[in-house]
Parts: sequence; structure tokens; C-alpha cells
Amino acid sequence: MSDEPAPGPRHEGFHHLTVNVQDVDRSEQWYGELLGFERIRRIETEAFTRVILQHPDSGATLGLNHHAAAVAAEPFDERRAGLDHLAFRVSDRAELDAWAARFDELGVVHSGVKPGTAPGAFLVVFRDPDGLQLEVFLPAPA
Repeated sequence: MSDEPAPGPRHEGFHHLTVNVQDVDRSEQWYGELLGFERIRRIETEAFTRVILQHPDSGATLGLNHHAAAVAAEPFDERRAGLDHLAFRVSDRAELDAWAARFDELGVVHSGVKPGTAPGAFLVVFRDPDGLQLEVFLPAPA
């Protein structure tokens, strides 16, 4: 690949992210109670059940998907091809510390606040009910 930017149409960033889960109802409750997401739609077909959630403050849209296929019962593993982790951005260290305190209050296992790989960045790592690695992330100052 070239170092030159790809010519052509532009996009405006991510619209949504959908993750596969083993139990849609359990995950919907977890993402709602812990992170504040609210359901905007549920879709049920023979092939899958999908719940679409949105965060009322950020507008972030998250889909929770459970496929009927047998492979859907296999646990998440970030070392396989596919999603590694999802990070939720915060604006300052106080917000990051508040998240760590919230996780403590709710008994959510987490890493505590630790430095990110980029100098000046900080994060808190935790996992959803299916083992998907999540982060609350404070980027390095620009």
C-alpha cells in the first residue's frame, strides 16, 4: 500500500458497531445498567436476534447480535481475527477516575487507571459478560 491517502469519496466516521453476544437480554441489561445505553430497536429473525442501543449523551450506537448458528456459542477471543476491543472516550482524568469508582461500586472487575500505549494517554480496562475487552480511554493531550 502507498503512503498517499486513498483518493475518492469521503466518510464521516463510524455510524455504529455491532458485537456478537451469547445472550442478548443479559448483554442489553449489562450495557444499559453499567454504561447507560438505551434500547432503540429489537429485531428478531430466524437467523439472529439483534438489539440496537444508543447512548443518550454521546449518540453512540451499539448493536448486540446473537446468531442462531452453533458457532455463536463459542466464547469471545480477541486473539482471533476480528474485533480486539472497544474503547469509550472520556474528556479528562476526573471522568476516567469516576468510571473506575463506578466499576468499584458495582463490583465490575477492572484494571484500575493505567497508562495507555501512547505517552500521556490513560485507560481503564474491563470486560463485558461475553469477555469482550472494553476500555474507558483518555487520549493524550494534543
